[in-house]
Amino acid sequence: MSVKAYLEITMVIESAKRPAAAKVYTDYRQPFLNQIKGAQTKELLVRDEDVQVLHGFDSVENAKAYLDTEMFKNDVFVGLKPLWSAAPDVKIYTVA
Repeated sequence: MSVKAYLEITMVIESAKRPAAAKVYTDYRQPFLNQIKGAQTKELLVRDEDVQVLHGFDSVENAKAYLDTEMFKNDVFVGLKPLWSAAPDVKIYTVA
């Protein structure tokens, strides 16, 4: 299968809190790939101004559905929320 959609979550996280954010990413990367329907890839992108997690899916529907999963709502979201300096920006893209 190939990536047909991306879910991009951009977060403003202070430098001192980024190791904790990286731990959440690392802890849930493999479970995400193994358990989430349509999951293809997951990458952590870091810049001076923000951190992004780019999730690759086999469809837009599965990208949207991930945001309603127990893993996202009860584990990933809960682990990251205390680290944010501002609300995250969530976007879904279709691969052309």
